[in-house]
Amino acid sequence: MTLDGTHDPDRRSWVETANDPETDFPLQNLPLGCGRGPGGGVTTVVAIGELILDAGRAAATGLLDGTAAEVVRESGRLNGVLARPGHELTALRHALTTLLERGSPHAAAIRDDGQMLLEAEQVQLLTPTEIGSFTDFFAGIYHARAVSEILVPGGDVGPNYRWVPIAYQSRAGTVSVSGHRVRRPAGQLLRPSGQPEFAPCEMLDFELEMGFYVGAGAEAGRPVAIADADRHVAGFCLLNDWSARDIQRWEMAPLGPFLSKSFATTISPWVVTADALKPFRAPAMPRAGGEPRPLPYLDDPQDQAAGGLSVQLSVWLCTERMRADGEPPALLLRSDARHLYWTPAQMLAHHTSNGCSLQPGDLLGTGTISGPAPDELGSLLELTEDARRPAVLPNGETRGYLQDGDEVTLAGRCVRDGFASIGFGPCTATVASADSLL
Repeated sequence: MTLDGTHDPDRRSWVETANDPETDFPLQNLPLGCGRGPGGGVTTVVAIGELILDAGRAAATGLLDGTAAEVVRESGRLNGVLARPGHELTALRHALTTLLERGSPHAAAIRDDGQMLLEAEQVQLLTPTEIGSFTDFFAGIYHARAVSEILVPGGDVGPNYRWVPIAYQSRAGTVSVSGHRVRRPAGQLLRPSGQPEFAPCEMLDFELEMGFYVGAGAEAGRPVAIADADRHVAGFCLLNDWSARDIQRWEMAPLGPFLSKSFATTISPWVVTADALKPFRAPAMPRAGGEPRPLPYLDDPQDQAAGGLSVQLSVWLCTERMRADGEPPALLLRSDARHLYWTPAQMLAHHTSNGCSLQPGDLLGTGTISGPAPDELGSLLELTEDARRPAVLPNGETRGYLQDGDEVTLAGRCVRDGFASIGFGPCTATVASADSLL
């Protein structure tokens, strides 16, 4: 994980809001997004402080040139951008840093252009890629253990969990970017009588996850070696894989979740690049004594040394009543991406190990990220012990599971001494009633 001048914490931007130590988007981050600006066209955009740079326009006007201009001239969503070789994405990062750093000779031209550096409300952020496939893993072992214990007291994860990265194929078509509403799903609910009933979900939950995007794809029949897998990961986002717990329990045996998961997934709009996250890589989660070492196709010294991520994660809730009363969102829980049992490279290598293809822009989710401490949890199922111990909010409201009008926000931030802190921006969605239209 070679660092370079773009990670220097002393570099500052002429966009002053980017120099605020609390911003998610300092000069050292420069996440990529896909947006529609005032002109109506879809273009590659970059977050800098509280503003958004139209990188496509910067290339069209010659302020970005060479390799950087070629990369951002890719049309449409970011699939083509993320598919470019790693050194070209690094070249784009360097060019953007030079363009936006304090002392840049191009600052006046960007300001005077009027359409290149925009307020956030001037840009409609879109799902960053055309997601051809979405796979959701189950790599948070503390979440897996907690759920097993809640549903079957004394239970543990299955015997395969420590050997194989478990996942299921979800629905790419219902992945939406932050800011959308999520309609409460309906499905079959098993009643105490032992008979199922088709009705709106009564146990709607969030799941605190991270997502990562495939850069260079994998051809069918050509597995990606674990030593090369990290090079196929272009960037990361926050991901809320909404769950209908009551529907899930009735449908998941023997093939696993289906309608309980496929109705909605919310992602943050920015792709925090693999380059930006280099200072925040961490060792893979240590295996406890007696746990098996990964099989050779999942075992790589470099990945074990720095294949994990150190990202501070949190979930915030704002109810309809809180918003009406002008109250801020309440912090529900915290966790950290360090608690993933499998690294992103291991997930990607395993995904392709049978010859499965992956396309640039495909999305992989980590699964719910919980930690070992009681306040390090990733879902209401765990936090409330399946609604047996409802969470009490600052205004006195309680929640076992989510109610209509609840707004859920995931946040993520990378902090390390000697480096500028960076974040992911919010991943927010509001629960709408089952009979509403989005």
